[in-house]
Amino acid sequence: MVAIPNGGVPVAAEVAGAIKADLELVICRKIPLLLNPEGSLGAAADDGTVILNEEAVKRIGFNRQQLEDEIGKVRSEIKQRSLLYKWDRPIVRVTGKTAIIIDDGLASGFTMMAAVESVRHRHPKEIVVAVPVAPAAAVKRLERIVDRVITCITSFLPRFYVSDFYRSWHDLSDDDVARYIKEWRMRQSSLNFGPLQER
Repeated sequence: MVAIPNGGVPVAAEVAGAIKADLELVICRKIPLLLNPEGSLGAAADDGTVILNEEAVKRIGFNRQQLEDEIGKVRSEIKQRSLLYKWDRPIVRVTGKTAIIIDDGLASGFTMMAAVESVRHRHPKEIVVAVPVAPAAAVKRLERIVDRVITCITSFLPRFYVSDFYRSWHDLSDDDVARYIKEWRMRQSSLNFGPLQER
């Protein structure tokens, strides 16, 4: 089970607990598209993977240096988040296995695409993307590059925001993510060691 912070962490923790799967993070951030919070110029992952939204890059008219500057900012943010989350667990082996990548929803889909490419470098048997909600266009984009896309809701609305599909929504802070990770580790420790035995 691979979670994309921030919002994907609590979702993935619940799913991993339910199916008794290992949990790890792939830290990806979208390269922001100004004035469109759900859009992006692409995304980068913590292993150096970069996926570009070529159409958006062309429309904005960035030259190579401007684009590299934006990518550099995102990579710096990814590095900072890695330190904040203190995610120092060994990488879960996915070679020859099914890798399930989870986020709290898809918008443009490019952040998930970067996560998929990052995980693909580790040679899983298959890659499954699982999200609560996504626009149909993003689902179609992901279906071209993974074995399966699972959603609770696929939206065909002309304007799409992930937050519109949650009864209670707030952006998770880095502290929230660190807390979820700490709680996950504590739960796993209690499961691994079991209750203390009386002597």
